[in-house]
Amino acid sequence: MAINERGAELTGAYNHLTEIDYIWHGGKEWPKYSPLLFPIVGGLKNGEYEYKGKTYKLSRHGFAREKDFTVIQSNKTSAWFSLSSDDSTLEVYPFPFELQVRYHLEYNSVTIAYHVMNKGRETMLFSIGGHPAFGLPFEKGLKYEDYFLLFNKPEKADRWTVTSSGLISSKPEKFFRGEQKLNLRKDLFLNDALVFKNLNSDQVSIVSYKSSHGIDLKFSGFPYLGIWAAKNADFVCIEPWHGIGDHEDATGRLEEKEGILKLEPGGEFSASWKLRVF
Repeated sequence: MAINERGAELTGAYNHLTEIDYIWHGGKEWPKYSPLLFPIVGGLKNGEYEYKGKTYKLSRHGFAREKDFTVIQSNKTSAWFSLSSDDSTLEVYPFPFELQVRYHLEYNSVTIAYHVMNKGRETMLFSIGGHPAFGLPFEKGLKYEDYFLLFNKPEKADRWTVTSSGLISSKPEKFFRGEQKLNLRKDLFLNDALVFKNLNSDQVSIVSYKSSHGIDLKFSGFPYLGIWAAKNADFVCIEPWHGIGDHEDATGRLEEKEGILKLEPGGEFSASWKLRVF
């Protein structure tokens, strides 16, 4: 397990038994590995939002992934990071906060836990999510199309498409009709991410028709899931979200944003997802 203090970002998940590093190593197609999305998920309409009559600009997925976190604790099996609000965050996001990210390694699994604390005197509005990218193929001699996503329950969910301006379309498209498998093809992502709401499943695996090696990603409690890859890139992201990008018809008011979480003064919020490699 390798973690960068910039963004508290997981940059490696190497299994010594399989000799595979399952995390995408970054590249010209996309320079990230597994960024943390906070205090928003996805894009904002016109790149801005309104709160208490004031307009703020905030880039896609928020600022946490570009911030240097403080290491609270680190040893062979766990790492604990913290980010607190400061003048630069308050300029674009008017809520005092502390965000902690904890990694815990156990055999062939790592749990990534988010802990958000409202340090202000007003209700805090936020979203949070993961964006791990897995480089494919995991092994030499295989190709991207040798893999599929396996959902742990049959799905009948529609797909919410992403527009050219990065917003969520106002109407979904039919997608799953009782399947559990989704064959991976690079043309799946030519029009951006596959976005789903309230799936039956709480686990998605990357599995191969030609190998016994892959990953499980468990995301209990997350109401949204994104699946994405850059165009023609050799990776796929499985993204558990508490929050979603603005819809085409969004009002722009933060308190009316779909999926926004509300945290009372002094309150705390926790969520976690778990990655198992095999």
